[in-house]
Amino acid sequence: MTGVARGRLRRPVLLLTGLAGCLALLCLLSLALGALNVPFGQVAGALTGRHESTVVHNVIWSVRVPRTALGLLAGLALGLSGALMQALTRNPLADPGLLGVTAGGGFGVVIAVGVFGLGSLYGYIWFSFAGALLTSVAVYLLGRLGRSGLTPVKLALAGVAVSALLSSVTSAIVLTDTDALNRYRFWSAGSLADQNGGAVLDVLPFVGVGAVLALTCAPALNSLALGEDVAAALGRRLGIVRLQGVTAVTLLTGAAVAVIGPIVFLGLVVPHVARVLAQWAGVGPDHRWLLPLSALIAPIILLAADIVGRMVDRPIEIQAGVLIAFLGGPFFIAMVRRRRLAEV
Repeated sequence: MTGVARGRLRRPVLLLTGLAGCLALLCLLSLALGALNVPFGQVAGALTGRHESTVVHNVIWSVRVPRTALGLLAGLALGLSGALMQALTRNPLADPGLLGVTAGGGFGVVIAVGVFGLGSLYGYIWFSFAGALLTSVAVYLLGRLGRSGLTPVKLALAGVAVSALLSSVTSAIVLTDTDALNRYRFWSAGSLADQNGGAVLDVLPFVGVGAVLALTCAPALNSLALGEDVAAALGRRLGIVRLQGVTAVTLLTGAAVAVIGPIVFLGLVVPHVARVLAQWAGVGPDHRWLLPLSALIAPIILLAADIVGRMVDRPIEIQAGVLIAFLGGPFFIAMVRRRRLAEV
């Protein structure tokens, strides 16, 4: 590798290293902070098997390690799926929540719990996948209707309409089933709490496969960014690229929604932050860098929101999904105003 090539890689490598370090620090804070603050030395002791306190050991291993691991997995899944969806649709406002994929996954979970009585994560995760897939197809087909074809505004409006419809049906189901309502109320806020290590192992294979599919799409996404005709001329098989992308989004979003509920706006905000950082690093809109950056930034935001939610009003917790909505809502409004999408 020449000196020029090494120089070009220095900034993006430093950026990825810095983000990884920030994520590691947040993981440590996630293990230490909460209703019971645990000194870092005792956290290290619990992780290495030095049982200084049975209470501390149980809090770390039974509560905070699974919670932190879920934050990593769900954040990675939502960050990658948001970046992938924006690239596939070439729509800066696309994300699994805004385009109804999250609502579809949630609807599948409610059907599994309220109608079929499934209680285990591994039982209803398939319903989450099915709901996410069917909703994404429905939104895409609705967005293509009309003479103008698929546009960013029509895609967003189709996502909002489908999400509203699914939310209405979901409400009708949970209001007639007390058990489903109790489970849905907590789940719908979007939280990392009240999950165990089994949930981590359940979703890990799906997130792993989805992440591999998403990352291997990167070269094709770079071609697609130049336009469909150019991508086809470069030898890209667009049908296969879209199928691979939709499969990845379905696996990633379905797994994340099933385990922690809908975290709205995370998939929308993160790719834009990744683009700003990629521009600073000198790699531009290269998805070979944007996707890994999104996979690191999203869990950083999710874990940071989870930690802040624990500390604001201890021992009461504010759900991470609520805090992220405060960030994502104004960001979405700013995006619409800046691009003047209402005039498209």
